[in-house]
Amino acid sequence: MFTGIVEEVGEVLAVEHTGEDARLRLRGEVVTQGVRLGDSIAVSGVCLTVTSLGDDATFTADVMPETLRRSTLGTLAPGSRVNLERAVRADGRLDGHLVQGHVDGVGALVSRTPGPRWDDLVLRLPAGLARYVAEKGSIAVSGVSLTVTHVGEDTFGVSLIPTTLAATTLGDLTPGDPVNLEVDVVAKYVERLLGARPTADDEGGRA
Repeated sequence: MFTGIVEEVGEVLAVEHTGEDARLRLRGEVVTQGVRLGDSIAVSGVCLTVTSLGDDATFTADVMPETLRRSTLGTLAPGSRVNLERAVRADGRLDGHLVQGHVDGVGALVSRTPGPRWDDLVLRLPAGLARYVAEKGSIAVSGVSLTVTHVGEDTFGVSLIPTTLAATTLGDLTPGDPVNLEVDVVAKYVERLLGARPTADDEGGRA
């Protein structure tokens, strides 16, 4: 589990395609501190498992075909900048929102409007995701926890403060650039529960 509070912007050093999957080698000075083999690191919002660690603040992670299809990781190349976050500790502070690192789809930046000390962004959503996005709700954009400012039929807006602009890859986005999107998991569970009908076992189990 993650919080969507990016710890640093890392760099992709190598991409090795092994058939339909891939292996990434990345550098992250902060996220490699205290990390062990098998731990999870979110790479631009995608939860990946650390498969090896180097002495030079590097780590490798395998990316399955499903992940390559459903996220922007398939477009990464050496030199690409990525948002990095270690999995949150159970006794840590939850400063963003509950982020699983399971990308729901790839969106794209439609426009950005600079403000006095912030940027207003409008992003396009894949079909079927808009129903999970609510004004003043939370969404993870390439691993960054953001508050939704408005929602359209297939778009939504967010505002980026100076810290977010400087400390994540979102400050580099230009119209048309793709982003990983993860909607609030609570919204998906609520939909699932409201759409479920009680079975005979459910009825019989009630006190």
